[in-house]
Amino acid sequence: MFLKALYPGELTRSVYELDWEELAGRYGGVVFDIDNTLVPHGAPADDQAEALFDRLHRLGMKTMLVSNNGEERVKPFADRLHTDYVYKAGKPKKKGYEKAIRKLDMGPEKILFLGDQIFTDVWGANRAGMDTVLTEPVDPSTDEIQIVVKRWFEKPFRVKRAADAEL
Repeated sequence: MFLKALYPGELTRSVYELDWEELAGRYGGVVFDIDNTLVPHGAPADDQAEALFDRLHRLGMKTMLVSNNGEERVKPFADRLHTDYVYKAGKPKKKGYEKAIRKLDMGPEKILFLGDQIFTDVWGANRAGMDTVLTEPVDPSTDEIQIVVKRWFEKPFRVKRAADAEL
């Protein structure tokens, strides 16, 4: 059902608060959106993001960034985090997610996707077969106007799992 694909599997305030040791026992790969998932919109990779990716790599997890931004934004971010990336992913289309799955070289059921938007991040990753975690935006004041509008429409879907919503 179309609506089920709009609901995240889990909710979290921040990617930095998750129990990554527990998640490493369930997933071999983790894919992140960048803007307002890891850092405020448009900000460069910071020490906190770098420490998170170092931790994930030490846990044996493969990492990936999937972004609708151009390579000039995504490559320097990925380089600092020592991770691979997909740029101009066309989210929520499945093509960018499927490219990440191929690069990670594992089935989508072994990959966790984290992002801050329902209509791009969660919808696309769910349709590609990944488990999803919806984060609160790092800094909503940095959202572009179209994202502000989308967030208003996302409110009914910002609950854990479709089964928790009244469809």
